[in-house]
Amino acid sequence: MRTLCASTLIGEFFVIGFAGLVAMQMSDLSTATIWTVSGIAMLLSLLLCGMLTRPGGVTLGWALQAALIASGFVVPAMFFLGVVFAALWWASVHFGRKIDDAKARWAAQSGAAGDASGEPAGKPA
Repeated sequence: MRTLCASTLIGEFFVIGFAGLVAMQMSDLSTATIWTVSGIAMLLSLLLCGMLTRPGGVTLGWALQAALIASGFVVPAMFFLGVVFAALWWASVHFGRKIDDAKARWAAQSGAAGDASGEPAGKPA
């Protein structure tokens, strides 16, 4: 799950940065306002990448997604992006857990096969 969620957060980082550039050209908001909102969101997405394996990391990811939706009150385009990011976050968590379960089953089967043949786990017999 960590890899999939981290990839989603890195993608969010870049999309938010590009969205900030677009918002500067398309809105009457000041550059400082746009980059304050975008910059904080970008920084938090990067910091969260390193915190995913810690307890509460996924919950913090949900908090970030809620904050991105709420940032739409300052930069209206962020409502749409926030909802899209929340959907991506859900998919990353949901499918990431399924991938982790499949990897754990595969590792257990490989370990059991290795024990039965007398070979170290992971090496072909």
